[in-house]
Amino acid sequence: MHISEGVLSPSILVAGAAVTTAGVVMGLKRLEQKDVPSTGILSAAFFVASLVHVPIGPASVHLVLNGLLGLILGWRAFPAILIGLALQALLFQFGGITTLGVNTMNMALPAVVCSMVFGWAVRPRTPPMLRVVAAFACGSGAVLLSGLLVACSLYWSGEAFLPAAKLIVVAHLPVMAIEGVLTSACTVFLIRVKPELLEGGYVHSASS
Repeated sequence: MHISEGVLSPSILVAGAAVTTAGVVMGLKRLEQKDVPSTGILSAAFFVASLVHVPIGPASVHLVLNGLLGLILGWRAFPAILIGLALQALLFQFGGITTLGVNTMNMALPAVVCSMVFGWAVRPRTPPMLRVVAAFACGSGAVLLSGLLVACSLYWSGEAFLPAAKLIVVAHLPVMAIEGVLTSACTVFLIRVKPELLEGGYVHSASS
């Protein structure tokens, strides 16, 4: 879902940068010393997962893992995703520097929203089936919201991008299913080996 340079209007670029700045500030406020290793590992996982991408017009389709990052990191998903996207832009020219704010917003904001909506159900104390369903919904829902945000970013920059915006949403439907399954599988695994990680994302997202 990397939007390339020179595509978006200045107003969309400014709005995306503003939302990302606010999200990063919120994330850094909740970043404690003990959270640094998990945040760094998940930022690296995001970086690697979204390296393999299929170009579609001005954007691309790839694994995102933002639902999983939201469940574990909460607001800390903003700085984690920002770092991953910045490295991709600098090292591989995916996306761009001017679109870094919008691209981060499009991936990190759905992560936080889905964490707030589904995070309460993805915890060790909830029934196993509820955890699996909620994790799937979080993983697939985050990708859906990201696709819609990318589409809106393009459309609001010009009606000429409407066909590309529609294509991006449709192309991400299979990715939604894959991300839902991956998020559910990772959740089941973490419940068994390190359940406290799943407590952190929801607590950090819900707290002020």
